[in-house]
Amino acid sequence: MLSFSPHRSKTLRNIALSVLGLSAAWSAQAQTAASPFSDLITEPGGAGLGFVTRFESSPYVGGGTRQDLLPLYLYEGEHVSMQANRIGIKFVPNTEQRFDVYFKRRLEGFPEAGKVSSLDGMEVRSTGVDLGFTYRYEQPWGTLYASIMHDVSNTSNGTELALEYAYDWRSGRLSLRPSLNISMRDAKLNNYYYGVRANEAIAGRPAYAPDAGTNVSVNLYGTYDLTERWRLLAGASVTSFDGKVQDSPIVRRGLQPSFFVGAAYDFGSYKKMWADEKTPTYVRVLYGRAADDGCHLARILTFKCADLDKVNPTSITGVHIGKPFIEKLNGWPLDFVGYAGLVYHNDRNLQANGVQADLFMKAYYYGLPWNHKVKTRLGWGLGVSFANRVPYTEVSSQAARDRPTSRLLNYLDPTIDVSLGDLIGSQRLKESYIGLGVSHRSGIFGSSRLLGDVNGGSNYIYTYLEMKI
Repeated sequence: MLSFSPHRSKTLRNIALSVLGLSAAWSAQAQTAASPFSDLITEPGGAGLGFVTRFESSPYVGGGTRQDLLPLYLYEGEHVSMQANRIGIKFVPNTEQRFDVYFKRRLEGFPEAGKVSSLDGMEVRSTGVDLGFTYRYEQPWGTLYASIMHDVSNTSNGTELALEYAYDWRSGRLSLRPSLNISMRDAKLNNYYYGVRANEAIAGRPAYAPDAGTNVSVNLYGTYDLTERWRLLAGASVTSFDGKVQDSPIVRRGLQPSFFVGAAYDFGSYKKMWADEKTPTYVRVLYGRAADDGCHLARILTFKCADLDKVNPTSITGVHIGKPFIEKLNGWPLDFVGYAGLVYHNDRNLQANGVQADLFMKAYYYGLPWNHKVKTRLGWGLGVSFANRVPYTEVSSQAARDRPTSRLLNYLDPTIDVSLGDLIGSQRLKESYIGLGVSHRSGIFGSSRLLGDVNGGSNYIYTYLEMKI
């Protein structure tokens, strides 16, 4: 029986929640030592974006099949790694071994509470944040993984030890990775997600604590290279819960299957461009105001609305720093730039002010007919945004619709800008731009469990100055 009670400080929990806000998550029934999306990005400094649609059988009685859209945000640096289920640091002493320390969001629990009769009247079991350590040992006969993960978000306070064997097989464009995972979970973890507390017991649902137990999963993940950059993704997992977990009155007996399909785009490595002394750094300073509640992104982009919220005029001020990944893709007037930045929310004493961190990839198109006179760029950014405090405009609009909020949301950044140098006739400022944009946080219409099943978000219309250094 596992028994863990390490000290967890408030500071550690806050750091874990903040960093984890920029990570993704994976299936509650496949908490494997090896991520299904590891090695999708292999070039040092490489980044990628994509999505998968997941289907899994709910472990709860009457839960049915759950469908979920999972956006993929991928990055692989020399010492920092961001996969679809975690973000952390790594140490690679040689080609055979790798050590990772990371934060990972655990998507167990039942956000469907209130929709499944077997869970009526029970307190919602929330997603948690784990601090994890994984050791990886790779040989021609396969790869061994050993992981330990402990909840640092004061959610379950539980711990899990996972051991896994995986074998990578490749033929042409097709890669497959079958694996076997054994997961040993302590009593706190199992009791939180699959137990029934005394005050939740009713007729037909007695109080129950499954205590510690061992789950076994068989997994198969695959990729197919459509092109040098585009990959199709697919996978399947079958998990057998420990017998004491299956005896819980809220848990469906039998195997727990899940599978996913999706695609990802590999932007390549920024290091190839950084090796060139001419590669610039983009610095963008912005200021914006919250759009009126009825002025959503589609109406803004189609020039049907540009109204600002005059009742509660909250604002943002921020800085984004970017580095190019691709310039003139296939010879077209199309660049891709990776950005990271911080945005400060002034919520005008309606609530405490907050900060959001944005991480996104952005495409710029500059092939418009008049560009030889005034260079004009159309930009579209896509990534993830984490706010240490949900902005007031989201809190108020979601409360009016009786919808949940989430600190972690998808991020869109459409912009249009022109060369400042071309406007004023200064060659020195030719690569400086002034423009308009929309800072858009969204839950993708409530389709993503990673984003808290949020249907809604916020729009800030902003102006900016961007310079190449």
